[in-house]
Amino acid sequence: MRYEVVLPAAGSGKRMGAGQNKLFLTLVDKPILVHTLLVFESDENCSGIWLAVKDEERAFVQSLLANYNITKVKGLPTGGAERQHSVHSCIKEMQAVEVVLVHDAARPFITLPTITELTNVAYRKGAAIAGVHAKDTMKVVEHGLIKETVDRESLWMIQTPQAFRFDLLAQAEDVAEKVGFLGTDEAMLVERLGHDIHIVESSYENVKMTTQEDLIFGEAILNRRKQII
Repeated sequence: MRYEVVLPAAGSGKRMGAGQNKLFLTLVDKPILVHTLLVFESDENCSGIWLAVKDEERAFVQSLLANYNITKVKGLPTGGAERQHSVHSCIKEMQAVEVVLVHDAARPFITLPTITELTNVAYRKGAAIAGVHAKDTMKVVEHGLIKETVDRESLWMIQTPQAFRFDLLAQAEDVAEKVGFLGTDEAMLVERLGHDIHIVESSYENVKMTTQEDLIFGEAILNRRKQII
């Protein structure tokens, strides 16, 4: 099943404390953004990549695309103040496709089998998101006091990609914009329409590069994968 993917890449990465867009930081041998782009560039089912970027960073991103021979990028719309705005900016410029994925540009370790499963489920059922079972005990805490221990068997840690039939996500984005609703992810916008969201089990390696500690994990994952190859 063919798809196109949206990568919001206009964030500031304040928690990384790098003083620049964290996506441009080098992870082993390439910028984080390039590692992510190459996953989709290598997928024969990916027919297009959309990158929401800051205006002042567009030229640099274009240079990365040229330097690493990334050819599937169809557009570089201006990103917004929030992730949701960046995604919507891309959706507005896209032609309708069967399935659209939204993926954190700072998650460079997503695998093609997971992408394929998400795409297929989204095509059949409308919406599917990647996630992994919660491993830790979860507790509800109020004012420093534990109020409840939550059964972790029913808890998932949600990742990306999140995959949708294009018309469904476009509708959800339009409705959210109209009423001024800001969600934490695309699935939340689709949930507001009353549509079911299906979970696809991903990998614990599909981590997001958010803090300096994540870079250490990222280097370890890349080095391990090189040894396997």
